[in-house]
Amino acid sequence: MPRGASPRREREAKKLERKFKKEKRYKGREDEVAARIVNKQRAQAGETKTAHKPAHRTTARRKHRTRRSTPRK
Repeated sequence: MPRGASPRREREAKKLERKFKKEKRYKGREDEVAARIVNKQRAQAGETKTAHKPAHRTTARRKHRTRRSTPRK
């Protein structure tokens, strides 16, 4: 975990690591994958210097596509 991570986020990463080991997922990379997941959550919550939040426009496009009743030609 990066230096700026809170104890809560560090606990969350350890919990994910244990979960992945138990489920035998991401064999040998459990810590890396857990850190990536927690870092992504931190960024989306605005806890990092360069916070990443999905654009509103992207979400609107997805909704538009699902509402289309007739297929495109």
